[in-house]
Amino acid sequence: MYAIRQHEFGPPETLRYEQVRDPAPAEGQVRIAVEASGVHLIDTAIRRGQSWGFPLPALPMVPGREVAGTVDEVGAGVDDDWLGRRVVAHLGLASGGYAERSVAAAEAVHEIPTGLAPDAAVAAIGTGRTAVAILDIAAVRAGEVVLVTGAAGGLGTLFVQAARAAGATVVGVAGGHRKAARLRALGATVVADNHDPGWAGGVQEALGDRAPTLVLDGVGGALGREALALLGAGGRIVLFGGASGEPTQLTTADLAGRGLTATWALGQRPSPERLRELERRALEAFASGRFVPLTHGFPLADAAAAHAAVEARATIGKTVLVP
Repeated sequence: MYAIRQHEFGPPETLRYEQVRDPAPAEGQVRIAVEASGVHLIDTAIRRGQSWGFPLPALPMVPGREVAGTVDEVGAGVDDDWLGRRVVAHLGLASGGYAERSVAAAEAVHEIPTGLAPDAAVAAIGTGRTAVAILDIAAVRAGEVVLVTGAAGGLGTLFVQAARAAGATVVGVAGGHRKAARLRALGATVVADNHDPGWAGGVQEALGDRAPTLVLDGVGGALGREALALLGAGGRIVLFGGASGEPTQLTTADLAGRGLTATWALGQRPSPERLRELERRALEAFASGRFVPLTHGFPLADAAAAHAAVEARATIGKTVLVP
């Protein structure tokens, strides 16, 4: 089979398309003929050799932690009924997803709901489960004004949809006219291009006498600070990352002056039972149409180009590799 292998940490070019031996499922595992592999921002950090709270993997390695496809072989102790089923799995720290075939623990596998495409299933199993967890914390209410940074990304596009469905006014912040157009199509009430230095003033003008009551921020840096400044008195900010290179920096003085609250949404890793529940709920939301994933596909052989595009913020929605 063909897979992407990484022999050293570094730039996207370290991702090499190579022919390797097919993996064999061990006891308790299934092998999946992969139809879609998810690409995550964390994958790019690992590729560069940057720690993200877990030990870096030994090299050489096959990156990728999200796969969807069809079970074509099972290991000892796994029911043969899994053979031929369309499944999706999050591989966790094991990686191995950027490949034509991948192995996963049978207990980590979900059957893909009828009618859900493999790329959508991949978007649900990792990004979708994270979105569901963050939305549980954010508790969006009807009538709110919700500002989403990085609104054209895999998480951001889901937040825009969820906030609109909850009856909120949505302010989507993203970089570039192409992304702004997609956010309008998703139903964002106000769209701001953060490449424009005056974007925050434009948001204030569009909202009139209203102000954001909730900020969902996974970008951080200077953009996160500008979003925080727009937050109205008594509002709350939910932080879940720092795609800019660092999370939004704030102090108790930032919060006390306007009675704000701040929550870091990605704290202690949930239990396996909680993760599986989040995955199930995400798959149900995608299958029912409550979430409509936007995906940006690349051929498996072009994984380096996919990583470069993610790092340049040139993609919309969830980035997916297709063998």
